[in-house]
Amino acid sequence: MPQPVSFASKPNLTGPTVSLRPFTAADVDAMRAMLRDPHVRRLTGSVHDEAAALEAEDSFELDRLRQWYLTRSDQSDRLDLAIIDAATGECVGEVVLNQWDPGNQSCNFRILLGPAGQDRGFGTEATRLIVGYGFESLLLHRISLEVYAFNPRARHVYEKVGFRAEGTRRDAFRYEGTWIDAILMSMLAPEWATHRGHPNSCRHTEH
Repeated sequence: MPQPVSFASKPNLTGPTVSLRPFTAADVDAMRAMLRDPHVRRLTGSVHDEAAALEAEDSFELDRLRQWYLTRSDQSDRLDLAIIDAATGECVGEVVLNQWDPGNQSCNFRILLGPAGQDRGFGTEATRLIVGYGFESLLLHRISLEVYAFNPRARHVYEKVGFRAEGTRRDAFRYEGTWIDAILMSMLAPEWATHRGHPNSCRHTEH
């Protein structure tokens, strides 16, 4: 039986248009700008109203962010990687595998893309890269995520890669006085082994 790679190993993963790699000091300014973007804050559930989304918060102070990102490679129970535009070398976001449950061979997945990485297919490619690593190298059995109901574009990306909706956390988040559901999604190792992140292609082949 193959042995999993440790979460302490931080890989470099390369696709046609993006690569994933450990964070460096040069990425911190880019991540700070992304985390301060009002649209990003809303979609990630970081704020509860538009006014808060537009504020420059002390929580994104540069030194604290630098401390956070430059210690990601020291973590042995999670994997944080920068998303790099292959054409420019620019950091355009991050992917994370966290909440690792070794007994059940499972973890949580999340992705953040700044404005420079949006509407270019980067999210789909980065998700395939990290999910494939999770199943094939870390030998995970299950990878799960949550996506808010007001973010159908993200849900479409997850479904395109092979995640399936499995439930709803009702009224999980309040924004501008409105309660928003969170959709629970997951993918299992046997599903990945069947379609490798291209479930629609598999369906067409079967027909």
